[in-house]
Amino acid sequence: MTIQEASERYNIPIDILKEYEGWGLCGAVKKVMGAWQYDDEDIHRLSMIMTLHDVGFSNHDVETYMRLLLEGESTQRQRLELLGRQRDNTLDEIHFKQRQLDRLDYLRYKIKQNDADRISNNR
Repeated sequence: MTIQEASERYNIPIDILKEYEGWGLCGAVKKVMGAWQYDDEDIHRLSMIMTLHDVGFSNHDVETYMRLLLEGESTQRQRLELLGRQRDNTLDEIHFKQRQLDRLDYLRYKIKQNDADRISNNR
């Protein structure tokens, strides 16, 4: 499958595919008549890369994770550490957003309370 076909079929922008090719992570990617050819294993790797991006990994962390993955099972601990750090970061973001929601709800409550007080005082 060409880069254009992979981009269209899996909805991955071509510039991202070219970036991944530049990392040299897709070892099985073959160049045929000037065009990259992707096989099922390459698509599986790209799927993992997109998943890592979806969960908030930076490009640097995606590259690090994928290099470790390609090294094999001996890197499981390191990959778990990367996943754990991202999980902690995500939880921190969730907690921060929850505090924001709490503050917004408090401000809304105060406005509604002031409005209710004003109405009852006018009676």
